[in-house]
Amino acid sequence: MSGYDIFAWIVLVILVASAIGVFCIAGWLPGHIAKSRNHPYAQAVMVAGWITLICGFALWPIAFIWAYVDVPAPRRAGDA
Repeated sequence: MSGYDIFAWIVLVILVASAIGVFCIAGWLPGHIAKSRNHPYAQAVMVAGWITLICGFALWPIAFIWAYVDVPAPRRAGDA
């Protein structure tokens, strides 16, 4: 094995570790944001973040936006 082969393996290991780290952070981020903002459905946002990321990433931005959206309080009969 030459020095170039060792360098290539080191670069490959760093790239794989970085990809796994970015994937984990992307799955964790919507749930963390929802918890820190005291979102009423923080657990659902967390699950949606991981499920959509694992199942194709297409709906992950929806979970990310949902983490920032607050659910309005229900109106009472006397609040007209």
